[in-house]
Amino acid sequence: MGANSIYACADATHSILKSDRFKKKMRRRSRRKHRLCCSTITAKFLAKTYTSKRRSLSTQSEQNSNQKKGKKTKKSTKSKKSSLFQILLNTYGETEDPLTRCALAYLLKNKCKISELDEDPEEFTRSRRKKEIEIERLKDQLQSRIPKGRDLTREEWLETLEIVTANVAQNEKEAKAWQASLLRKTANVPFPVAYESNEDMTWLKNDKGRLFVRFNGLGKLTFEIYCDKRHLHYFQRFLEDQEIKRNSKNQHSSSLFTLRSGRLAWFPGEGKGKVWKVNQLYLYCSLDTRMWTTEGIQQVVEEKVTTITKTLTKVKQKADLKDKQQAFITRQQSTLDRINNPFPRPSKPNYQGQPSILVGVSFGLKKPVTVAVVDVVKNEVLAYRSVKQLLGENYNLLNRQRQQQQRLSHERHKAQKQNAPNSFGESELGQYIDRLLADAIIAMPSASFANAKTYQADSIVIPKLRDMREQISSEIQSRAEKKCPGYKEAQQKYAKEYRISIHRWSYGRLIESIKSQAAKVGISTEIGTQPIKGSPQEKAGNLAVFAYQERQAA
Repeated sequence: MGANSIYACADATHSILKSDRFKKKMRRRSRRKHRLCCSTITAKFLAKTYTSKRRSLSTQSEQNSNQKKGKKTKKSTKSKKSSLFQILLNTYGETEDPLTRCALAYLLKNKCKISELDEDPEEFTRSRRKKEIEIERLKDQLQSRIPKGRDLTREEWLETLEIVTANVAQNEKEAKAWQASLLRKTANVPFPVAYESNEDMTWLKNDKGRLFVRFNGLGKLTFEIYCDKRHLHYFQRFLEDQEIKRNSKNQHSSSLFTLRSGRLAWFPGEGKGKVWKVNQLYLYCSLDTRMWTTEGIQQVVEEKVTTITKTLTKVKQKADLKDKQQAFITRQQSTLDRINNPFPRPSKPNYQGQPSILVGVSFGLKKPVTVAVVDVVKNEVLAYRSVKQLLGENYNLLNRQRQQQQRLSHERHKAQKQNAPNSFGESELGQYIDRLLADAIIAMPSASFANAKTYQADSIVIPKLRDMREQISSEIQSRAEKKCPGYKEAQQKYAKEYRISIHRWSYGRLIESIKSQAAKVGISTEIGTQPIKGSPQEKAGNLAVFAYQERQAA
């Protein structure tokens, strides 16, 4: 570029800077920034004024109520926070003053607190859009939560086929509903039967040592137990508990049985023949692992005695008791008398953890699980561990699970294109990985790994599963909208590719595995709210800290 062209560019730039249009534009920008700054400062000032007024009014009302009642009423900090948020939200909907609404909106956005940091408009817009997407998805889920029975006779399928052949869909939504109804592969077996009481099942043994079970409501039908050798001692314990109670003439309480409940379910099989021969009948049993030891039974007895005593005290305070209430008191008193006669069990000391040490488990998109062991009193993180460190030599199973999911997703896509049934079952590899992760988090004895037993953790904090899926789906959608703004097809394509590139994990199954392994050892589990922002390590650490703070506040 020559000197003349440089001078020409300089003159052009100087003329642009001197032009009235450019000056007006810069003035508007400065005014807009000034308004934004002023609005934020104004909102903070109004929020401080409003909170001080609300605090004085609430203190005055509490004093008045205490003077009237003559005694103090205690409320937890958690309920106060929730009630404060609800009060602010209700006031925001009722008030019409713009300044008051501005202050209330500022407080609601910042969790009823006054933040010292300036607000990032882009971050707020992205968070707002993410929450809007989450609300839309929840609305769709609520609409589709209508209970649906199993179409064992295929009548509903035939009715839908007649409608499709005789009518034309009004819109795409109706066409997709018809297609889903026709392609849905319904189960050919009835719903499971739940037995919520442990006395609904009667356990027997024949002369050959084989175990049998009978169910209330099925007459004298007797079912033989077929199980693995590793599960046999469970059923033997169920039989021993009932025999001890029967031989002692009901001097023992069934509330101390190891078995808690059961469920009968049909598993569909393949082949031709009679239904009860082709399909298999499974029995699922739930048990309390504390009932295996004397110390565990003593812990359960103390809990039940406290609960029954409180219940009896409340009922006896009533003046006129009906016959049903009298019968209830008699049953509870009988249980209280018999519960102090425990079943014979081996002795094993209970697990004792340090109350200040918690294990936080965070879930994420690219990294399914991240663990942090935190000393909440010292505010110190003792260890971080990722999925690769937890699985160790079995980390290749995670990639195999991912490849299997991608292959099944591709087969499902091809079946959908051909309007064919697209329900493909997966192997139990994911469940096996979940159990490996749970064992690594809880029971791994090596001191080089972060686990609950090594650090004598008091509890394990698990995120709420209720909004985990929604957070992940909303985050993917917000990423897609930011990547391809205003182009819906490109957003769907990007979201689909992003979902394929990450792990699709069954967090509910993993949580159940962690809870099951923790119950065996004696470590308690807590449910906490996982932070939205931060790295996986920070989320795991903050999850443990927040859970400890909520525990102290309660």
